[in-house]
Amino acid sequence: MTDAAAGPLDGLLVLDMAQFLSGPSAALRLRDLGARVIKIERPGSGDICRTLYLTDTEVEGDSTLFHAINRDKESFAADLKDTGDLKAVRALMARADVVIQNFRPGVADRLGIGWKDASALNPRLIHASISGYGEEGPWAGLPGQDLLAQALSGVMWLNGSEGQGPVPIGLSVGDMLAGHVLVEGILAALVRRGITGEGARVETSLLEALVDFQFEVLTTHLSDEGRLPVRSSFNNAHAYLAAPYGVYRTSDGYLALAMTPLGKLGRMLDLPAVASATNEQAFADRDRLKRLIAHRLAQESTTYWMELLRREDVWCAPVMEWPDLLASAAFRRLDMLGSVSRGGAAITTTASPVRIDGHRAHPSRGAPLVGADTASLRREFGL
Repeated sequence: MTDAAAGPLDGLLVLDMAQFLSGPSAALRLRDLGARVIKIERPGSGDICRTLYLTDTEVEGDSTLFHAINRDKESFAADLKDTGDLKAVRALMARADVVIQNFRPGVADRLGIGWKDASALNPRLIHASISGYGEEGPWAGLPGQDLLAQALSGVMWLNGSEGQGPVPIGLSVGDMLAGHVLVEGILAALVRRGITGEGARVETSLLEALVDFQFEVLTTHLSDEGRLPVRSSFNNAHAYLAAPYGVYRTSDGYLALAMTPLGKLGRMLDLPAVASATNEQAFADRDRLKRLIAHRLAQESTTYWMELLRREDVWCAPVMEWPDLLASAAFRRLDMLGSVSRGGAAITTTASPVRIDGHRAHPSRGAPLVGADTASLRREFGL
């Protein structure tokens, strides 16, 4: 029995009919919680994500991205335009607990695997979909891609510093968030099904996930007569928060300062102008105050400031790169990495971010080759 199979969703069957990142990442979360996940992909080329390279690195013919989000899954190759293959997939849907898909709006319905057809096959099915911008409306047909969704969501105007123009977040954050949001909906639907026996249609989109991601600052905007946020022109880290919030250079690295009373910080740094600043000045005059703080912090090392500031309970942290994080005792104690293999290659990747009863599910099987499990699954399910 693998780590994942011992999880709370053990016994549930999930069909991952999605491509790229958002849908497959949601299926991966369910797998880490114990569900069995069968990936449905086209024969030959498979999920397009197999060739979606983050760098020029590939492992056993597939991108590292594909390996990261499709570990511990089985692969069933099916051409959904082929009558026989479609019949087999529909038979799997009739047995499944959850189906995840991210076809463009309308495609699943035309293929006969949308919510209406799926629920007729299996009234207990949770049918979960991710689109770019919703199933209907003037943006429904646009490409559901992370950078494009960030562009439409307004989030780019919160990053970088004033005068830079829009700055995207350096992760596929819309995809990741949409996957997490979908899992929340799926789990809620499964709880309801346990009470009523009814299946459910669960939907979200990259845009909805990114708007929800901004709920804190967007609520401020909506409650402040539509006033737009203004990024700090110096060391901006949050378009709304006052000085000293930001990242500062030290003599040998960088230091992050969170919300800290300026009076206390100014006295510690021997900066009278900072120590005497009012709360109103912390907002209105934040750039000048942050420059004063930056000049002082640059005179000593990160270690020096960390020891001084933490001793006085100032909220701060060194800005670490991955090698520093991975080597730290705090990170190693979390035990968040695992290793899987495929062919002659070993892949180190992240484990589940959640612990159930003190237990974290670790990866046990590498991402499958296209159709690696088709024959065995056909025998098992009589397809």
